[in-house]
Amino acid sequence: MLAAAALTGLADRVVVVERDVLPEGPAPRKGLPQARHAHMLWSGGVRAMEDLLPGITAALLDAGARRAPVTTDMVVHSAHGWFRRWPESHHVILAGRDLLDATVRARVLADERVEVLGGVEALGLVGGAEAVTGVRVREADGRERTIEAGTVVDATGRASGTPRRLADLGLPAPERREVDSGLAYASRLYLAPEGARDGFPVVSVQPDPREPGPGRSGFLLPIEDGRWIVTLNGTRGGEPTAADASGEDFVRFAREELRHPLIGDLLARAEPLSEVAFTRTTVNRRYFYERAAVWPENFTVLGDALAAYNPVYGHGLAVGAQSALILRDLTRRHGFGAAGLSRRVQKAVARPVGAAWDLATGQDVFYPGATEAGPTARDRLVAAYVSRLMRTATGNGRIARRVTDVTSLERRAEVLLTPAVLLAAVRGPLKPALTEPPLTAEELKKAGLQ
Repeated sequence: MLAAAALTGLADRVVVVERDVLPEGPAPRKGLPQARHAHMLWSGGVRAMEDLLPGITAALLDAGARRAPVTTDMVVHSAHGWFRRWPESHHVILAGRDLLDATVRARVLADERVEVLGGVEALGLVGGAEAVTGVRVREADGRERTIEAGTVVDATGRASGTPRRLADLGLPAPERREVDSGLAYASRLYLAPEGARDGFPVVSVQPDPREPGPGRSGFLLPIEDGRWIVTLNGTRGGEPTAADASGEDFVRFAREELRHPLIGDLLARAEPLSEVAFTRTTVNRRYFYERAAVWPENFTVLGDALAAYNPVYGHGLAVGAQSALILRDLTRRHGFGAAGLSRRVQKAVARPVGAAWDLATGQDVFYPGATEAGPTARDRLVAAYVSRLMRTATGNGRIARRVTDVTSLERRAEVLLTPAVLLAAVRGPLKPALTEPPLTAEELKKAGLQ
């Protein structure tokens, strides 16, 4: 939808080929199973989305989404202990994925120049190695036809068939890298205790990659309608239970397997609203299309079709929005269908993609079996510095802000390499470590913990 928004007004007509029949409002659909798990939209993505669809943030908040300041409304147990709740540096938008999709979809489709072909499957690209001229599709009744197009964007997600479709055009296989931590995800919806249905903070318990064995983590996100969506995860050998219809093991895992029992204690006082959803679709996978020796005109790959990340870091939505904004800006600058435009876009989107890729794989590469060769010397050096920075951020608000500059995807990682930040990392935290979760007395009471 954001890719469609990017091209609206630049093309005479935008056609979205969608295999699902899209619901009218916030509702599940077959092609989006990840909607059953927790999502967040970092402020770097919020700003890009707002640029593409002015007023979309207000529309999301009106629909029930929540704006949570970072790190003010976050209770985070890191590898180095509890973070303090520093004054706001950035923010995230919290909502169920169905609500987020429906709100964005309604805004995009309000423009009559955008048309959705629901229940239609994209089969392949039309054209040749020099240029793409359209898409071959299959209708719901089985008929096949060709849609001619001045440009084609693949935003089909992790299941993208672009490598195969490029081969059909006579182009070589793209360079690809995977980092698979073996992470398994289990998620469940809860109705928060009555007093905690408005304004409760995000709660996150993170793994310590320095410890031997699997990493286990969990996070609780307050979303619309007084609900919490809770996701628990573990890498190979430490996965949550897949078949957990009662949800009893879900709470046990949160209490006993995570490095702190806070999430489990909160869940014991909340009302389950759904069964436990489970997935292993968490591998980091990136195609380096920007490095291709030959790239066809009129064809661009965005979003998870280009690079998919371990969802625990929450960057996929933000990178997709930033990439769509780049598509719009470069198309405006050079003209729709301009020679070389597709290669320019593919190279430009590699910047936000690369930033999120480094954040995700920088930790995942250390889990056993994540890559064939294991972490490189560079991986170890970067991880050691980042670990030092994260320890410093637990007791230094200025460094915490620099870290969130990067994790929010608002600034590039170079801000962590300035002399002032390097010196602060050497000094370490300025305040002593917290011994308890930084929840206020009022929050503890609302959640039934006091």
